Amino acid sequence: MTRPAPRCRFCAEPLTTTFCDLGMTPLSNAYVTAEQLDESERFYPLHARVCGSCLLVQLEAFESPEAIFGDYAYFSSYSESWLEHARRYAEDMRHRLALGRHSRVIEVASNDGYLLQFFKAMGIEVLGVEPAGNVAAAAEKAGVPTLVKFFGQAAARELAATNSRADLLVGNNVLAHVPDLNDFVAGLAIALAPGGTLTLEFPHLLRLVEGSEFDTIYHEHFCYFSLLAAIQVLAHHGLRVFDVDELPTHGGSLRLYACRVEESEHEFETAEGLDRTAGVLEAERVAGLDRLQTYARFTGKVHEVKRALLEFLIDAKRAGKSVIGYGAAAKGNTLLNYCGIRGDFIDYVVDRNPYKQGRWLPGTRIPIHAPERIAETRPDYVLILPWNIREEIMSQMAGIRAWGGRFVVAIPRLAVL
Repeated sequence: MTRPAPRCRFCAEPLTTTFCDLGMTPLSNAYVTAEQLDESERFYPLHARVCGSCLLVQLEAFESPEAIFGDYAYFSSYSESWLEHARRYAEDMRHRLALGRHSRVIEVASNDGYLLQFFKAMGIEVLGVEPAGNVAAAAEKAGVPTLVKFFGQAAARELAATNSRADLLVGNNVLAHVPDLNDFVAGLAIALAPGGTLTLEFPHLLRLVEGSEFDTIYHEHFCYFSLLAAIQVLAHHGLRVFDVDELPTHGGSLRLYACRVEESEHEFETAEGLDRTAGVLEAERVAGLDRLQTYARFTGKVHEVKRALLEFLIDAKRAGKSVIGYGAAAKGNTLLNYCGIRGDFIDYVVDRNPYKQGRWLPGTRIPIHAPERIAETRPDYVLILPWNIREEIMSQMAGIRAWGGRFVVAIPRLAVL
């Protein structure tokens, strides 16, 4: 019996075109404890498809948001470069929007308060909305008031009912994380105050395609957005994009600026912003993101990354070299599981997050240690798994060169640095 095609989470059309099929993998942030080492793990299909109607790239939802995000392993504040990115954004928004003590900034998926802390220090009223209780507790401890719940229309109506809508509504790297996309975006429209500004950051599908960044595909990322697709989704819920920034974060991201659709001339709107938006849309069309056949060709690039990494590891091990990984990142778990890399190729990984230390990577069961382990074992190669912050990591770990150690990245192509 043939299984019916899954349906697009935005427009409900059948999904029949494969973008990238990475086989069966565990949840990328389901780190294994010592007590779980003798237990089996649940594996799920990691098969990204593209909608032939709206061109939204997406995964099916095999686990509930509560199971994925209820107790979360990612704490934003452990990345110094991400903190600096947040600080610069807060300063820019304060000046561009003339934010002050009369203003309210709300961030959905506010994590550990990494961003809102900067607005709070400016004397601006802030509120975070974060579903993961463990990271929300860290935000509260840092003095950032946080509502512990999933954001959508229900949560937005609660805010509106208490006159708590946002002058600046922020969603950084959350739009891709919501299985009920329409409920979430409808909630954004409700929570945004009249005259308010919405900004959304997400990895840009164009950069994913150009850079072979398939490792950014994992189960908690339900959608992968082009600007073409994002504008359609927002417009359907009464939100209009009037500016866009191209950012280097996460291998290449977009920051969209939007307002209520009835505000034909938002005070923050400029001719330059509209030109930037048109420019990104044109770049996507030139790259073929408006044509279904472009998406179907991506799989070949994925296969080549896998072959190159395995060839390097096989040659290194045959030469008697030791290899470890830096960063127990979700993207690294996608890469390692798809490539079938286990402890016979990589001795261990290190991570600065104490929450992950003393655990094992999902699927591969590679142990996670503190970064100090590197100096103790002096490996020949350090494979940087969160390649998007490789400069930060190489600066922190420059000491490996004292014994001839070298850094390696697999994406966008294999490089020994």
